[in-house]
Amino acid sequence: MNLHGKDIKIFSANSNKPVATGIATALGLPLGKSDVTHFADGEINMHIGESVRGSDVFVVQSTCKPVNDHIMELLIMIDAFKRASAGRITAVMPYFGYARQDRKAKARDPISAKLVADLITTAGADRVLTMDLHAPQIQGFFNIPVDHLLSTPLLAAYFSRSFTAAEKDNVTIVSPDLGSVARTRRFAEKFDAPLAIIDKRRPKANVSEVMNIIGDVRDRNVILVDDMIDTAGTLCHAATALIEVGGAKEVYACATHGVLSDPAIERIEESPIKELILLDTIPLEEKARCRKIKQVSVAPVFAEAIARIYEDKPVSPLFV
Repeated sequence: MNLHGKDIKIFSANSNKPVATGIATALGLPLGKSDVTHFADGEINMHIGESVRGSDVFVVQSTCKPVNDHIMELLIMIDAFKRASAGRITAVMPYFGYARQDRKAKARDPISAKLVADLITTAGADRVLTMDLHAPQIQGFFNIPVDHLLSTPLLAAYFSRSFTAAEKDNVTIVSPDLGSVARTRRFAEKFDAPLAIIDKRRPKANVSEVMNIIGDVRDRNVILVDDMIDTAGTLCHAATALIEVGGAKEVYACATHGVLSDPAIERIEESPIKELILLDTIPLEEKARCRKIKQVSVAPVFAEAIARIYEDKPVSPLFV
């Protein structure tokens, strides 16, 4: 592929090579030659195995666990490409770590999401491509362009294929908390289904208590929609409440990012959730394998976004 005088190259660090490979394959390109290794003391070493002078370079890296190592890998790769005279460098971050630290929740708290944005910009990135930031306003933390993809079309399309026409008429889309209402409403509009909301109180971190279900879910199949699943407490409590309090028939769930910290898998296995759909923005660890969990690839969407960025076309049609 060679449009308007410069070539496009896709590179990957270590966090999510399957997605990077899928993106390159979708674009009909080989994955760029690079090695990211560690010295004995833990320092990161990076080598680019081909010329990138004048190239439009896209570096694919989810900053998932171990978050700090993966952030440093990304920063060092960006710096290497800048010093190798790449024409433009785009950080492709299917999952943006530290996104939950987007404000001062109490006195003397850091705003770590802003710090990470500054680090990426200072390292030499010219733009960022990501998906479903925990707080969309993080886009404003950057002084470079940010293309913010949405997972709703992918997840809604999966369930549209999974349910028959008759089953779709008996589906309610549920937000697990008040903070996810906007995202869930978009999903409900695309699915053409009614919306319900779970109102909960969180007494302390990683502990949630369901208080009330706003909307009718009785004898209906419900789909819980969230952006991220960490310890799965909120999701599993919501699923239990939908069955025991709301009288729902079956509970399905979906989310963009499967962080899945302990004890998430155990909770999901024991919950009434029939099926949990995650995007592969974060690769599943072996211990996170679960019969209820299925992953949907984000590579086609990111490949289309990259092609549009490269060709200077709008990315917004991907949100429809």
